[in-house]
Amino acid sequence: MEKVTNYIAQNRERFLNDLFEVLRIPSISAQSEHKPDMVRCAEHLAARLVKAGADRAEVLPTEGNPVVYAEKIVDPKARTVLVYGHYDVMPVDPREEWRTEPFEPVVADGRIWGRGADDDKGQLFMHVAAFEAMCATGSLPCNVKFMLEGEEEIGSSSLYDFCRKHKRMLKADIILVSDTSMISMQTPSITCGLRGLAYMEVEVTGPDKDLHSGLFGGAVANPANVLARLVAGLIDENGHVTIPGFYDDVREL
Repeated sequence: MEKVTNYIAQNRERFLNDLFEVLRIPSISAQSEHKPDMVRCAEHLAARLVKAGADRAEVLPTEGNPVVYAEKIVDPKARTVLVYGHYDVMPVDPREEWRTEPFEPVVADGRIWGRGADDDKGQLFMHVAAFEAMCATGSLPCNVKFMLEGEEEIGSSSLYDFCRKHKRMLKADIILVSDTSMISMQTPSITCGLRGLAYMEVEVTGPDKDLHSGLFGGAVANPANVLARLVAGLIDENGHVTIPGFYDDVREL
């Protein structure tokens, strides 16, 4: 690791400048006028991954914004890490709350201030820089693939079909998500698992007219109370989900 850390130290300023180039691109996925910026950012990252040492890097179209895919195969028999990240960012509104220009990064108080520096261009570029350092020093022990999408901030609606279509290409032994947190600035941290989301609509029906509580209270269930009990019953007093079968496919770490 000494060769890698020395390489990073020697190239620190260049890495920062390269990150700033990415941060200056206003890749706001929620605003259609920034569609050209989405493509420009994807192309920029693909070129940067080739420069970092990728064997190939492509900007692949989807129904929405493109996905950047890149790979470095050191040995077909070696394990493969798939690095996930997203290059789209949130809108900058309310603009008056900003103390600096959102897309002109500034270093102050030991931090980088700019839209996307924290979510998620900073994190994904950290892995690009580490990937370059390991390639340049001959220290890469595994195959590495990158999948960088442009719709995370708007729900990743195109990513599902993309993953199904390119399942073989994306095959990996582990996924490294470049969109998590550290416990503190002094404590490098690895998040071992993330929860997903499940959406559902529940409709509770009751009487079609007001019923006097003095006559019907307690005998006829209030739909609002029923719904409240349903929601409260999804988790028990220990924080466990009570839905039957919910944990069937969960593997212990």
